[in-house]
Amino acid sequence: MIHNDVLRRLRFALAINDTAAIGIFKLVDYDMDVDYLHSIMKKEGEEGYLPCRDKIISLFLDGLIIKRRGKQEGVEPVILKSGERLSNNEVLRKIRIAMSYKDEDMINALKMADFRLSKNELSAFFRKPDHRNYKVAGDQVVRNLLQGMVKKYRPDAKKSAHTKEQVRENVKADIQAKKAKEKANKPSSVWGKTS
Repeated sequence: MIHNDVLRRLRFALAINDTAAIGIFKLVDYDMDVDYLHSIMKKEGEEGYLPCRDKIISLFLDGLIIKRRGKQEGVEPVILKSGERLSNNEVLRKIRIAMSYKDEDMINALKMADFRLSKNELSAFFRKPDHRNYKVAGDQVVRNLLQGMVKKYRPDAKKSAHTKEQVRENVKADIQAKKAKEKANKPSSVWGKTS
């Protein structure tokens, strides 16, 4: 899964604004530039889009763990070197730690996105790669976990997860409805309503 999507969906699910996101990066001693943050929050094809590097999503997830769980003494975040990749299994593991999820929590979040997974299938994602029962997590598992988190933490998502044009149309409709309501409540003469 594209790391830009992971970052964008996670921020949306947990309502993390730019200031909070920059603060999360600071927890792992990374100075995130707001312009770069905006570039990696864009979708492919949008002007100014930049791909989110493995190092950046890894730092964000490590910072999220520290923000939500506190910093462990003597444990420093592992900074990925150039060319190192962050697998979907690692993304799932870091989200699990940050959110203090147990197996049931993850399975329930996946169910909210209409994605069924057994406890055994889930545990296979968290085994060591050399374990005989290890399984590589596909993009659909990460995508559905994040979608389930959006449904769990942002039940208003249907109204707010729209394109910019749809948001503008919703705002216009809200303003027009408010004006119509004010007009209906406005007295028809200086002496008040006449009826």
